[in-house]
Amino acid sequence: MPNVMQSPSPGTSRVLFCGDCLLFTLTLDKAISGNAWVRTNLGTAAIARQEIIDRVEKNEIKLDEAWYDIRMKKKNATEFQILLPLHQTGYFQAKCFFMPKNQTVPIWPEGDNCILNVEPAGTCCANIIYNAFVRQFGPSKSSAGSGEDRSLAPLVQTLDARGFTVIPESGKFRDLKEQVGFIFSTLGCRALHLLPIHPTPTTYARMGRFGSPYAALNFTDVDPALARFDPAATPLEQFMELVDAVHYHNGYLFLDIAINHTGWAATIHQTHPEWLVRGEDGKIKAPGAWGVVWADLTKLDYSHTGLWEYMAQIFLLWCHRGVDGFRCDAGYMVPTDAWEYMVAKVRQEYPDTLFLLEGLGGYLSLRPYDPLCGNP
Repeated sequence: MPNVMQSPSPGTSRVLFCGDCLLFTLTLDKAISGNAWVRTNLGTAAIARQEIIDRVEKNEIKLDEAWYDIRMKKKNATEFQILLPLHQTGYFQAKCFFMPKNQTVPIWPEGDNCILNVEPAGTCCANIIYNAFVRQFGPSKSSAGSGEDRSLAPLVQTLDARGFTVIPESGKFRDLKEQVGFIFSTLGCRALHLLPIHPTPTTYARMGRFGSPYAALNFTDVDPALARFDPAATPLEQFMELVDAVHYHNGYLFLDIAINHTGWAATIHQTHPEWLVRGEDGKIKAPGAWGVVWADLTKLDYSHTGLWEYMAQIFLLWCHRGVDGFRCDAGYMVPTDAWEYMVAKVRQEYPDTLFLLEGLGGYLSLRPYDPLCGNP
């Protein structure tokens, strides 16, 4: 039997883009009658995603229905080739094999499958991301607007000492909207990434002058402090104005969201208390990293697949509102299986959605697949 060699080499991992083509070559060390094939799940992203979704929602296991064989073209006595177009985003695999004539046992090259992470075409280059904290726009750009005016410091300290909550005026979506042209046309950015925009604790468990943006009280809402009072446009509608402005400049809008945890007194505490991680003493656990406990947060329990489904719907809701991708805080703390399901559920409707997962403090061997590429 001949030895076979494949290009790209087995086990190779590649980042590619929709619209690319990938050439596979299978070479024999001696001429022998037969045909060569490539086995892959390229082009069957919808099937692969549905398998993942059904495994969670229906407890239904189907194995490898997305895989199929494509016959390669013979170039000469010992070489076969095939050029595969990449037209779907997702995580795919492929490997070539040779089938000798009149035999039923294929000959495979040594090594693992090739891993193909296919990105949306629009992300192939010039991917400058502008990170914006909405609170810091408008009046908050100045020291007085940010609450750092030294003349006010004694008064603020007095009020703080007596238990009052002193929160300076926040920047607004419309303040940031006024800068969108500069961000995309002058700076040449490709994406606008917003720090979390959800309501956060202001009366207790409040970290910092404004409260931590990562202590979300409701994943579906926007913080009304980020909107101007306008009877003609709700806070959410003012957020949509910003989304429209970004898309007008052919940009992407990324939303930062921390699904590993919530803030204290979040709506999930009322609707799904079983999703909170509790110790043996019954106390709700707060997450943390490197020995630091984030005391204003409550950790969510991802052993419940119902939580996976809930969060998938949260991502879909923001996609419906025009969000193009997500930066997921503490993403390494959420199980890989949960990410596979949530990404599959979102990309079933919005196949070009991007997921950026924070890896701070996580072991490389325990992290999910490349977060930018996502899963199938």
